[in-house]
Amino acid sequence: MKSSQTSSKTSSKPASKPGKSIRLNRFLADCGLGSRRKVESLITEGLISINGSICQDLSRTVDPEADRVEYAGKSLKAATEKIYIIINKPMGYVVSQKDEFDRKTVYSLLPDKFANLPYAGRLDKNSEGLLLLSNDGELIKRLTHPSHKVEKVYRVWVEPKLKRSAILALRDGVEIEGGKTQSAQVFVKSENEDSMLLKITITEGRKRQVRHMIEAVGGKVKSLRRVQFGPIILGDLPLGRWRPLLIPEVRALQKAGREVVNAGKKRPLTQTSSEKG
Repeated sequence: MKSSQTSSKTSSKPASKPGKSIRLNRFLADCGLGSRRKVESLITEGLISINGSICQDLSRTVDPEADRVEYAGKSLKAATEKIYIIINKPMGYVVSQKDEFDRKTVYSLLPDKFANLPYAGRLDKNSEGLLLLSNDGELIKRLTHPSHKVEKVYRVWVEPKLKRSAILALRDGVEIEGGKTQSAQVFVKSENEDSMLLKITITEGRKRQVRHMIEAVGGKVKSLRRVQFGPIILGDLPLGRWRPLLIPEVRALQKAGREVVNAGKKRPLTQTSSEKG
């Protein structure tokens, strides 16, 4: 930010006028600048100013109606309308607004008005399936925080065929980078001589977690597709297409972000007909 536009003095003053104040990081997330963690880095790096003074105080609150908040010299205003969409991410696309290696990004599949829309639960370049995006920063935070145990469901082709002991290990938790995984639901959907299709449900969201879990028991992922995030089901949405969530879906998603799901119950390796999906 240019010094001519703002002072280099760090601001920790309260909102200039009385009103309904909110945490600065929440306000920035509501403006579409990213997740709480991302916008906090913008604050600590001195890229945010309030009423003409740089603010690096993470505990700062602002009054959206009274305070002038700027990023890179541009005034910010929180979105008045909450947006909730899903996209069926194809393989070969990275989940990033910009990519330093000039790879295709999932945002190139969306209208320009969604260019800064934060996402919940990244999918790596070689994975496909349901990706949730929303400018509801509080909801994104709840959906991605492991304490809320929001379920993510994947259909994963694995080779070679895993032994029963390997599947039981996946369900109980395996050691990967960052420590042992939490219990997971793992079902065999189909298999042939040298591979099998698994349905895996986890409540964590570590980087490339499902792939690392499979590697930990001696397998390799051939393909990985996320088919469900909390109560939201991908269904028959075509690859590369997006759609807005329906009102009942949004309400169910908000409810999922507030609930703690009991996980880890022992189940058979293969689902019964009532459990298939």
